[in-house]
Amino acid sequence: MTNDTIAAISTPSGQGAIAVVRLSGPDSFQIIQSLFYRSALKRPFTISGASGLHHGWIFSGERVIDEVIISHYAAPKTYTGEDLIEISCHGSPYIQGEILKLLIVAGARMAKPGEFTERAFLNGKMDLTQAEAVADLIGSSGAASHRLAIDQIRGGFSSELMVIRGHLLNFVTLIELELDFSEEDVEFADRTRLKDLINIILNKISSLVSSFDLGNAIKSGVPVAIAGETNVGKSTLLNALLREDKAIVSEIAGTTRDSIEDCIHLGGIEFRFIDTAGIRETSDTIETIGIDRSYRQIEKARIILLVTDVTQDSESSLRWIREIVARIREDQQLVILYNKADVDVEQAEVFQKKVEEGVGFRVSGVGFRVPASAGMTKKGIRISAKQGDGLKELEEELLRLVNFKALEDSSVVVTNARHYEALTKAQTALFRTLSGLNMGTSSDFLSQDIREAMHYLGEITGQISSDEILGNIFQHFCIGK
Repeated sequence: MTNDTIAAISTPSGQGAIAVVRLSGPDSFQIIQSLFYRSALKRPFTISGASGLHHGWIFSGERVIDEVIISHYAAPKTYTGEDLIEISCHGSPYIQGEILKLLIVAGARMAKPGEFTERAFLNGKMDLTQAEAVADLIGSSGAASHRLAIDQIRGGFSSELMVIRGHLLNFVTLIELELDFSEEDVEFADRTRLKDLINIILNKISSLVSSFDLGNAIKSGVPVAIAGETNVGKSTLLNALLREDKAIVSEIAGTTRDSIEDCIHLGGIEFRFIDTAGIRETSDTIETIGIDRSYRQIEKARIILLVTDVTQDSESSLRWIREIVARIREDQQLVILYNKADVDVEQAEVFQKKVEEGVGFRVSGVGFRVPASAGMTKKGIRISAKQGDGLKELEEELLRLVNFKALEDSSVVVTNARHYEALTKAQTALFRTLSGLNMGTSSDFLSQDIREAMHYLGEITGQISSDEILGNIFQHFCIGK
């Protein structure tokens, strides 16, 4: 346990009905007893018992600061593992500041970002993945990201890694025992069983690594680029999806010259829609910059909504459709939207057929992957962004493309880039171990590769950590947590 006491305001800045000021460390009880009284007449207060709630007053000398409720919790059964005080006061920023100053004058120091959770980790109340999940839970913006954070806080991910690490430890112990009897040429570790174990572990780690794409998108919001030529209805579509006039809509070509972004929640998942500048040939310097940014947004997006206008000439539209489609990667999803289909149904059918034939799509289903050269099944959706036609089908398709069911069916989904990097390094070390087993590599090299895999798995949970890793993790927390 640490030997100093920290204090911080745990509620966000601004004015509200109630605020919370936290105090953690060995002097917490002594500090609060010097400031808190059971009545406005300054009746002294002494903490008794492991935990409790107390109504009273905070004083600065003879001056009343606020009427408060304090909660006290005795170590080690607290969030931080230390003696902990939480002061519930009125939400005035002035009152919060005055209470914090009194705590610091009485012997506490200002907490650093994430220091309460860091102490919880250092005192064994949670491992590093659970500590990181606290920040994810605070930042969760929808049901899906909330569920992922809760699952991680409950320790499911940690448990799987610790089981894997335990199996590896058993084998590496036997392999290293062989080194002590190297002159006798004995094998304590069954190589066949070790191969089977490594294959099982690699399958599990591969599954975790592949889940990062989905997990990271859900945690950060699924980026969806709305792309297409000028004046095809991209801004109208964005406004229809957001159900507000976010983007300027005009018949003048090139109105949108920069990316406009906003979020909506569908089925518990946050989608970040980016309305990009219309793509066309132009000599306007500012518009050219906007078009370049459109291509960069398309590169970053997980899903691209390629908006076309069925009232325009399909042959001239094909050039820009091909230009955009050619830039889309295998790991991205594409939906072509045939906008203004309500104007002329027959014309919409002709336009759609020409586009699909011109880009090489085979029609079947709704969503599809690209590039077209991969021979994937593809189809688009007819909509009217202005009238709202087809938007329900589009929303359903967005949820299908994210594959939320895979999240529901999976026991663990990786959402953290640090975890993903460590898993890929552990995976590489285990592939080397498997290769070494197949080639009859000596015990010392096998031991080294297995130890490396264990090291990276241990980095994820915090069994192996450094001040640099901890500092990088907790500096991104809010102060007071």
